[in-house]
Amino acid sequence: ISSPFFPPNSSWDAAYERELQTFQDIGDTGEIWFGEESMVRIIRWLEKHKVPLDSSVLDIGTGNGVLLVELAKSGYMNLTGIDYSPSAIQLSEKVRDKEGMSNIKLKVEDFLAPSAELSGFDICIDKGTFDAVSLDPSDAAGKRRLYVASLGRVLKPEGFFLITSCNWTKEELLNEFREGFEILEELPTPKFCFGGRIGNSVTALVFQRK
Repeated sequence: ISSPFFPPNSSWDAAYERELQTFQDIGDTGEIWFGEESMVRIIRWLEKHKVPLDSSVLDIGTGNGVLLVELAKSGYMNLTGIDYSPSAIQLSEKVRDKEGMSNIKLKVEDFLAPSAELSGFDICIDKGTFDAVSLDPSDAAGKRRLYVASLGRVLKPEGFFLITSCNWTKEELLNEFREGFEILEELPTPKFCFGGRIGNSVTALVFQRK
């Protein structure tokens, strides 16, 4: 599986170093993965299901932290973002501080080996991190299993997991998360047409931990 979205793993930190420099120079937060509509889709789902504003939310692979800022603007108060790139966390801290959202918690964490205090979340959100893990040339299948195991540890029973992916179909994601999670909903995403066939370039699903 390859994707235009992702640099090789070794260059994640370098990519965020560049975005950090750009933000410092001109105040541009950089790429919003899957575009603005992906954030709107997540926030709409939370609002539609009346998810309480004090619910604990974890953004897995927060990148520039813009999703958390948008959640904070929508009234969510208990927000945490993690990324294994220190430069990403530096960038998201600067974005958070510029927006005056001091209650957003940000940490350098490897989700495949999460620290003990990363637990008890009501909501976990992933926009592209599972995809990136899936592209790791060294034991991608093993890394995916570690990801699912970590998700089971950090998300409360009956908690919600919202995943946006450009590499996996709905059926493939159902298979990957079949241990311990059940699907609640598929969220509508933009369609594309190629060679007369209509398909989705992006899949967005909501799971609930059993």
